Amino acid sequence: MKKCVMIVMLLCFSLQLTYADEVGLAKVQSALQSLMPGAKPDSVAESVIPGIYEAVFGAQVVYVTGDGRFMIEGDVYDINRRVNLTEGKRQDGRIRTIKSLDPESLITFKPKETKYVVTAFTDIDCGYCRKLHAEISDYNDLGIEIRYAAFPRSGPQTTSYFKAVSVWCAEDRGKAMDFAKGGAKLEQLQKVAQVNDSKACEKSVQKHSNTARDVGVTGTPTLFMENGQIIPGYVPADRLIKILSGKNS
Repeated sequence: MKKCVMIVMLLCFSLQLTYADEVGLAKVQSALQSLMPGAKPDSVAESVIPGIYEAVFGAQVVYVTGDGRFMIEGDVYDINRRVNLTEGKRQDGRIRTIKSLDPESLITFKPKETKYVVTAFTDIDCGYCRKLHAEISDYNDLGIEIRYAAFPRSGPQTTSYFKAVSVWCAEDRGKAMDFAKGGAKLEQLQKVAQVNDSKACEKSVQKHSNTARDVGVTGTPTLFMENGQIIPGYVPADRLIKILSGKNS
């Protein structure tokens, strides 16, 4: 008899916890909708911290209390394991977001044998972007494939923006990128652009720019590894290969 009573009590307790979880989740989702209308999270679930929920928006991770009152932006560390749990979620989000880009919309410089793939957000007029591109053969010689996505830092409807559109509209986009990174002026780049496709090219540049913001790009060049790790700024080929191969000291 006592055993049956204990089983019933455990079942009731389990149901109470499930109900409490559902109520907490509903409050958190309502709070997020109120705070960020129109933004749909990729996931909302209980975090490893009791009473705190984790909401993931692409590469952005926020934490919300179960009553939906407080939101926390920051990193959660597992002290015993010495692991940044939040950064792991960000990397997963970056991978999904970068993979959402159409590979055909990227300008790719491939080595003879690809060992690593790096997606680089680039600005035509960025000095360090030009330095990176001047050394593109060094990266390729080490088996590093560079895939360019456009991120004109000055924003839409600016000279850098239209330079990017012209490059992405060129019949041979690789040569156009070489030309642009060599210091070509907008008028020169527009001559090699396929004007009839300008709207499609603009869509690609806009999509890339929006994606850059979603994954936290603030400057150029910004490099993304296949595991979701972000490398801000220019990195020479010999150092980048060490990072990619896990041999960076």
